[in-house]
Amino acid sequence: MTPLTLGVVGIDHRHIFGQLSGMMELGCTCKGWWTEGEPQPVEGFLKRFPDVPRVGDLRMLLDDPEIDMILIADVPARRADRAMEAMRSGKDVMLDKPGCTTLEQLEDIKACVAETGRIWSIDFSERFEVRAVSKAAELVRDGAIGEVIQTVGLGPHRLNRPTRPDWFFDDRMYGGILTDIASHQIDQFLFFTGSQDAEIITSSVGNFANPDAPGLQDFGEILLRSGNRQGYIRVDWYTPDALPTWGDGRLVISGTEGQIELRKYVDIAGRSGTDHVFLVNKDRCEYIDASGEDLPYFANLINDVNTRSETAMSQAHCFKVMELALKAQAKATRLGALK
Repeated sequence: MTPLTLGVVGIDHRHIFGQLSGMMELGCTCKGWWTEGEPQPVEGFLKRFPDVPRVGDLRMLLDDPEIDMILIADVPARRADRAMEAMRSGKDVMLDKPGCTTLEQLEDIKACVAETGRIWSIDFSERFEVRAVSKAAELVRDGAIGEVIQTVGLGPHRLNRPTRPDWFFDDRMYGGILTDIASHQIDQFLFFTGSQDAEIITSSVGNFANPDAPGLQDFGEILLRSGNRQGYIRVDWYTPDALPTWGDGRLVISGTEGQIELRKYVDIAGRSGTDHVFLVNKDRCEYIDASGEDLPYFANLINDVNTRSETAMSQAHCFKVMELALKAQAKATRLGALK
């Protein structure tokens, strides 16, 4: 595996920390970062990556022949244009989710990928940066629960309202809660059911706890189907203050011969740490500590850039996740203060 040389464009979301750390831990180097203004994550970025210089001109990164890949965590509505500019400059890209905020942007991105031959990859961190998911994938591959027939993905988040920028409260800028957060759970549904496509049966978005901020969607849900496989998704901004982390993210994978439950970030029953997996089938009823599992996405993506392969995630899968998230968002019933 030949490490890559990276550039960072836009650090408007803290997910850039995981994106860059995951690559640098494998030997990649970052030649510089650029962002508009002084978004809130700048301070945290400087603490984590003090040796990466800030550049004053975006073109310094895009025109640098040594840079292989651009990492992007700009304001969501700007990510599509940033990615296409980078791809047309000969760079592969890894983006924070969502990779785009409209279906029109997605079509433009597809055309740009076809035109340039570049990789457009989204770091779906609730799968790619969660070791419990790696363990669940192994169990499913080994047939521990038979054929997967349903996933239930729950993505609660803490609002931290005083720290949020203006764009966070404008659904035109973040794309809506289903486009944004629920893209994680759609990714996991397609992955664990082995589906190439799905149908959005119903979806809704609401604002129930923040009526003074009508541009904020603080609740969303999706019911989707692929053949005989079903998926239910619930996302929100309701994480209680007493929880010792930002959200009790869960995934339940039901099969014909058993069930797996992931408590990704916290076990409220009292076990310390993260990456808790519970397996029940005809022979086993057990708890598995998955905190030592591998995270293959970053190494596979480096390999893909070097060999022009699709081992981290197929391009078709990445496109399909965003297509389904955008369609769910577009057809969603609007509730509460959003009416």
